[in-house]
Amino acid sequence: MKNVQLPEAYVRQMQALLGREEAERFLDSYNDARVYGLRFNPLKCRQPIGNQAAALEQPFHLEPVPWCKTGYYYDEAARPGKHPYHTAGLYYIQEPSAMSAAELLDAQPGETVLDFAAAPGGKTTQIAGSMNGEGLLIANEIHPARAKILSENVERLGIRNAVVTNAAPHELSRKFPAFFDRIMLDSPCSGEGMFRKDEDAVSEWSEAHVTYCSERSSEILDHAAIMLKPGGVLVYSTCTFNRAENEDTIEHFVAKHPSFQVEQMERLWPHQVRGEGHFVARLRKTAEVGAEEQLAVSGSSKEKRRDRDKRAAGRVKPLAAELALFNSFAEQALPGFTLGPGEPLRFGDALYWLPHQAGGSFGAADIDGLKVARPGLHLGDIRKNRLEPAHALALSVHSDYAAWVQSYEPESPEIAAYLRGETLPVTGNAMSWGLVAVDGLPLGWAKASGGQLKNHLPKGLRRFN
Repeated sequence: MKNVQLPEAYVRQMQALLGREEAERFLDSYNDARVYGLRFNPLKCRQPIGNQAAALEQPFHLEPVPWCKTGYYYDEAARPGKHPYHTAGLYYIQEPSAMSAAELLDAQPGETVLDFAAAPGGKTTQIAGSMNGEGLLIANEIHPARAKILSENVERLGIRNAVVTNAAPHELSRKFPAFFDRIMLDSPCSGEGMFRKDEDAVSEWSEAHVTYCSERSSEILDHAAIMLKPGGVLVYSTCTFNRAENEDTIEHFVAKHPSFQVEQMERLWPHQVRGEGHFVARLRKTAEVGAEEQLAVSGSSKEKRRDRDKRAAGRVKPLAAELALFNSFAEQALPGFTLGPGEPLRFGDALYWLPHQAGGSFGAADIDGLKVARPGLHLGDIRKNRLEPAHALALSVHSDYAAWVQSYEPESPEIAAYLRGETLPVTGNAMSWGLVAVDGLPLGWAKASGGQLKNHLPKGLRRFN
């Protein structure tokens, strides 16, 4: 950042916000080296997080992130994104300050949770870890290309109970009035916290853009208010520093929606902590809802019921034959695996398992009419009356569930060969479908035949360097 000229209006903004002396320390922090972080994925860890981190302390030089129980700083030279553990979904690489928001949300197993603006997936995957595979997580991203990246990260981290939608705020609030226990909104912002690591963010900044982002955040928050249950928790966060997108937006929202109370607001400043900075506010919706909001919820509920009734009348027959194919496959290849609450869905040749909340009302009718990038867990593809298992399924199971697993150490030539897409020799009594793993963490499917393991790692995930 030493060679990047910060906008004069931005410097004046920070001086007005912090005072000249504090602002000088803040602006000087742009000359400091970036810090790097990763979060362990509880869905993959077979031991306590601290023990898992201790095992990787040497190669990655890990140090705990104070505000995130699963977060650690790492040495940039370690390049954990190139390690087979990353491919297996053991951790997610994330800027440390950004870990604070999902910690404050504190999602619980069994709840119904929305990550409103979720790509690329840092907060979604952190929330999913807190939910421990129980409940329903809807992760939304309005931009199709970013929704695809979000889906890929959901898959890599082995998340079974998430649906990835590609919808505008009004489409979601019409579908899900008073539906969620918790909502995470990491709002699109002017990105002042990105300046140190992204010079383009500096050139794109303007006072007009700050105003636009503030107004856009207020609009999205209005839809979040409709979707949150009474008693539910809303967490709003940004990676920017100005008051307009942060405290002012929250104050405006609470004035407009008196059924919400601010429980906590915090800032992480880059000159005070090891991170790029973040703003987080946690709000709770009281049992009493304002008249205007109640009218919106009531109207949306009636429309939703009409949509459900109309679509229920034309629902296709249950996918009994497709589910039987999966059950037959699982009986042979995954004898320890069971599907949680949900229902099968078929999109072309692809068979998915749409998650449900235990005892909840969510089902396939609720996503009718929405653009859905990932309707739950991809089980496999139907090929001439047989099921070929999906890569997502391999990453979502523990190796203990599989009929057989060939596991290798991270630096072994077999792991490198598998990640290049090459065949491996059979080392035991493997037959038909099974898993190749790194230290017991599944990397993908292989099919045993003639003493060889045919590699089924998707071509787009193979490494050639």
